[in-house]
Amino acid sequence: MNSIRVRIGVLGLALLAGLSAPTAGTAAAAGTQAAPPTVEEQRLDRAVPQEILRRSGFDAPAARFARDLGAAHSYAQARHVVERTGSALWRRAVDRAQGRGPARGDLSRDDDRPLYWARLSMTREVRTWEPGFGLSDGQRGALLDALERTSRGQTDIRLPQGKGIGRILVTGFDPFTLDRDIRISNPSGATALALDGTVIETADGPARVETAVFPVRWQDFAEGTVERTLQPYLKQVDLFTTVSQGRVGRFDVERTNGAWRGGFPDNDNVSRTETVPVADPASQPQWTTTTLPYAKIVAASTGRFPVYDNTSVTEIPAGGTQAVVRPDGPTPGSSARAGGGGDYLSNEIAYRATLLRDRLGLHDTLPGGHVHTPVLQFGAGNTDPATGSVTDPEFVANRLDIIAQVRTILKVAAGSPVTG
Repeated sequence: MNSIRVRIGVLGLALLAGLSAPTAGTAAAAGTQAAPPTVEEQRLDRAVPQEILRRSGFDAPAARFARDLGAAHSYAQARHVVERTGSALWRRAVDRAQGRGPARGDLSRDDDRPLYWARLSMTREVRTWEPGFGLSDGQRGALLDALERTSRGQTDIRLPQGKGIGRILVTGFDPFTLDRDIRISNPSGATALALDGTVIETADGPARVETAVFPVRWQDFAEGTVERTLQPYLKQVDLFTTVSQGRVGRFDVERTNGAWRGGFPDNDNVSRTETVPVADPASQPQWTTTTLPYAKIVAASTGRFPVYDNTSVTEIPAGGTQAVVRPDGPTPGSSARAGGGGDYLSNEIAYRATLLRDRLGLHDTLPGGHVHTPVLQFGAGNTDPATGSVTDPEFVANRLDIIAQVRTILKVAAGSPVTG
């Protein structure tokens, strides 16, 4: 996911006061006005999202959530409903992807889109809900944040303890560019669902994979969702890989990540063109690098798609004013304008995750970086967004092949020393 192609709630007072029900008067004073649905949530009313929810059975938990939330008589009850339902939605999506329980519909189990659209159904419900007991803006934000985190697996990372088993952390993304084709699926999100909690047999023995999914929204990243999710675990894992959808027909191991946002609109149609905003900007580097064993990955036979060690970046050279493409990586003192993975949120998650690795002092000991999957394509006769089907056999086969190849790439990478 790149130009080449959550909301972290207000937690402060909301969390401190969260277990007591506000009075209507207090809530009114704090501000109780429900917000309109976001651009992302407004797409729910179109035919394709409703078909995906119906054909996967994920319309049922969304409807049940609306009833349960409406029955809450206090903020504490609402918080319980949100956390319970968000966690259950993630587990249901993982179970469906991994063949546990009934499919509850005719969409293939590997499909990531039911989780995406069901989550939006629930966030829209919270955003527009006006309970009789009153809800402050901070409390509403905290409910949205809890729903985002639990339904994305961000609070469900369970790394094994002790010796004898490796620990791998993998992230994926929501579907994006939905105004171009609302049927779009993201193979990185599908991979996260397929691999969460699974064990891969590597040359060094078994390794457990834990996963999480991130939104395609600039603001969430600026508010620190990546760092908040990954920081508790990076010192515990043996390998991490952020994954997103990239170029047609190929995998890429991105060698270098840049500190630049190129402005391509996100899922809320918001654009940001700026230096990637991080904590302690005074110490912020223009570039970070992968420590994945890229040469070993590229040389291995991992699946039907070719895998490349991508070293290209776009920079403004030291003392220059114009952006220049550098096929062999950045030059000293240059300013980033695109990493190997572009200047969109895939580059940004790679930059943030590897910067966090480095700030934790793990650059020389922890293999980690970014892998771009091929673009997930529909079948040859199903390319028109206006008239095409939401799925087809080639579409499913492509997604399954991408998932399988990511699993093999992880198997190759596990147990290897850091590179770079």
